[in-house]
Order: sequence, then C-alpha cells, then structure tokens
Amino acid sequence: MSLLLAPPQNQFESGLYYFTFGWRLILQRKLLPFVLLPLLINVTLIIGLLWFFIANIDDWLNNLVSFMPSWLDWITVILMPLAILGLVVFFYFTFTTLANFIAAPFNGLLAEKVELQLTGELLLETSFTDILKDIPRMLKREWQKMMYALPRVILLFALGFVPLLGQTIIPILFFIFGCWMLAIQYCDYPFDNHKVSFIQMQKALSQHRVMNFTFGALVSIATLIPVVNLVIMPVAVCGATAMWIKEYRSDFVVTNYH
Repeated sequence: MSLLLAPPQNQFESGLYYFTFGWRLILQRKLLPFVLLPLLINVTLIIGLLWFFIANIDDWLNNLVSFMPSWLDWITVILMPLAILGLVVFFYFTFTTLANFIAAPFNGLLAEKVELQLTGELLLETSFTDILKDIPRMLKREWQKMMYALPRVILLFALGFVPLLGQTIIPILFFIFGCWMLAIQYCDYPFDNHKVSFIQMQKALSQHRVMNFTFGALVSIATLIPVVNLVIMPVAVCGATAMWIKEYRSDFVVTNYH
C-alpha cells in the first residue's frame, strides 16, 4: 500500500503517473507469477501473428490490386498506402482482440493481486474452480468491448477512403480512438472484478478523459516499440488497477481503504 503515492492533481500528469507506476508493479516479487502468464500469452501471439502477417502481406496486396481494372492503374499509387494502413490496422485489431480474449482470465487475476498488494484487502476467497466458473463472464465482457469498438473502427476505416479526409483527419481520429479503447480495455479488469457494469465503467472513465487518454496514449506508443510491446499488457493492467484504486474504487466499493 505504501507503494501507491498520491498522484498529481493534473490529469495529464496523473495518466503519466499510473503508466510509470505499472512498470514498478511488474517488478514486485509477489506479483511476478501473475505477470508472467499474460506476458507469455502476449509474446506467443505477437510472434505467431507477425510471422503470419509478414508471410502473407504480399499476396494480400497483389490480390487487392488484381481486382482493379487496367485503366485505373494510376489510382494504385493512392490505394496502396491505404491498403497497407488497413492491413496494419486489421493486424493490430486482430492481435489485440485475440490477446485480450485469451489473456482476460489471467489479466483479471493479475488486477486482483495488484489490488491486494496495494490495499491489503482480498477481493474474494477464490479457488481455481471459481476462476474457471468466472471465465464465461470475463469472455462476455471482452465481447462487449469488441462490440463497442468494432462499428467505430469500421466507420473510421471507411472514412479513410474519402479523399483528403482519409489522409489528414482520419489517422488522427484513429489514434485518439485507439488510445481511448486501450484505457477502456485495461481499466476494465479491476472494474469487472468488482462486477461494475461496462456502461458504468464508461461513465466513470469519461469523467477523467484527459487522464485516461494520456494513459491509453502511452500504452499505445509503447506497443509500437519492439521488446517493450511484449511486456506492455501486464504493465497496463498494473497501472490501470492502481488508477482504479486511487480514482474510482471509493465510488463503487465500501472498504476500510483510504
């Protein structure tokens, strides 16, 4: 509990604080076993999907171009960068979706252990059987997040083909929405551990938009850095759980924690 200091009052600095605090938490000996499981899942998935993506991207692009009539060859110069961007977005969305579905039970467990480490209060006495019974609920929650994100991603992707708009504003909107979704993704684990509904969690996060956007932006940037992106999942879970404890927990849980 002494590890978690009072965050800055400024929302931007608070987002930075919780992100950096996540790095401190993954080094805690008591948390290490629970950090390694999502880390292993992350590494395995990103290596497998990256190999699949690199092995097939040429064929995908050639197939896309083959549908274009010869008299529109000139437009390939415009469409090719958009196609590559679309495939990268598709790869990223596929990776994060699969990783989050598979790692959801382990990330929920990690969030629970972080909360215990920082507050000294056990969420619930859970056995391995209880964890297995909880998996369908966790996967349903991941499905909710995907259904929230998917229509917005499709809309932004479609708008990306609008001349000028697709090359200027849409990439910025993609980044902003991606940052917001990462904040939702990782903050959701401690919220869900306390059975706070998805809609309630969205409303709570929207009250601290700058903080959550800053946190999500830092996580997003970290996912683009080789090696760092392999460990960012448990870092983000730890940081988001610390955020839950300081910023939201008192609104949803009656405890002796101060």
